Amino acid sequence: MRARWWLTGILGLAMSGSAWAAAVDTNPMNYDPQVRAAFKDFYNLDYSGAVELFGRYHAAHPGDPQATAYLLNALIFQELFHEDLLDTTFYANDGFLTGRHAVAEDAKKRDQIFALADEAVREADWRLSQNPNDVNALFARAWVRSLRCTYVAMVERAFGTGFRLATKARDDAARVLELDPNYVDAKLITGVYEYVVGALPWPFKLMIGFAGITGSKATGLAMLRDDGERGVLTSVDARTAIALFLRREAKYGPAIDVVEQLKNEYPHDFLFCLEVANLRRDAGEGMKAVDVYRQIQANNAKPGYFAEARMELADFGLGDALRGQRHLDDAAEAYEQAAGTAGVGLDLKIRSLVDAGECRDLSGQRQLAVRDYQAAIEAGPDTSRADQARKYLRAPYSGN
Repeated sequence: MRARWWLTGILGLAMSGSAWAAAVDTNPMNYDPQVRAAFKDFYNLDYSGAVELFGRYHAAHPGDPQATAYLLNALIFQELFHEDLLDTTFYANDGFLTGRHAVAEDAKKRDQIFALADEAVREADWRLSQNPNDVNALFARAWVRSLRCTYVAMVERAFGTGFRLATKARDDAARVLELDPNYVDAKLITGVYEYVVGALPWPFKLMIGFAGITGSKATGLAMLRDDGERGVLTSVDARTAIALFLRREAKYGPAIDVVEQLKNEYPHDFLFCLEVANLRRDAGEGMKAVDVYRQIQANNAKPGYFAEARMELADFGLGDALRGQRHLDDAAEAYEQAAGTAGVGLDLKIRSLVDAGECRDLSGQRQLAVRDYQAAIEAGPDTSRADQARKYLRAPYSGN
């Protein structure tokens, strides 16, 4: 699963089986069997396969912003997945906005992503210079801007830049819907924007200078529900955003229903499986959540069950669930397992170490707690979590 509240849902694209038959308007490319095959890989988290297929499609359709956007989407989410930034636990509270986090940005990947985004915007601009009412070009530009917004906000945490991109994306998508109200895919962008701006805390609006800009959570959810039911390209994405927003509002039952449906459509998507466990944990179903996390671990042991899995995310979630049940030693071990996973994202590593240290302190294992706190500080000395760790080095964590 994949607040960013403007950011999150501008995540990924989708093609649910029911959406293909919907009587809506969309770019004909979205029905191309090659595109559908590539998205099948994408939603099974075979990002390498999706990038390869979209790369071929991009090469075969020079100058088309939609083809460029397909590849951009796959590259961005491949990178976010590898940075452990697609677990909604990261966005389920406002700490994402206010804290200092550590992400090891790959400059080469960033340059590739930005170059591709610039290419797609130039292609869309040229088409719009020939026909200002080209809805396919407008949608492609909106999508590309929303994708770039997602990257700069999640990886670079440049919220001001991200918001400006999100606003431009919203304007393009709103123009699409003005020209063609039946172009349902555009409701992903307008719906996420409406919800996010309506949900952002007032101090954050002041902090990045867009007080006075308004949105509506109810309007946003209505747009996303329509897209989730009828969208051709963005149905899965819209439902993913709905689940995140419901989770933020502590409406766990409806959120679980949405994610279970997504999991049934894509049973080998590691993130949808993970989100079911996360939601059950947040809903207070502690041991049910533990069982789901352990089932993910068991499935991962089956060759080829997941095309790719970031098991540190499952280990971290398992730690949270066990901690909630007061199984502190087991929780600490799960957190430490997450932190020690090869290739773990830097922010998740630091979070896991601090949480492990807290569990060790609560169970009276002060020496092990100190070890975890010191490792967290060493991994990310300038982060909010490192500040916590320094505090607990001075005095053991007591649960307050």
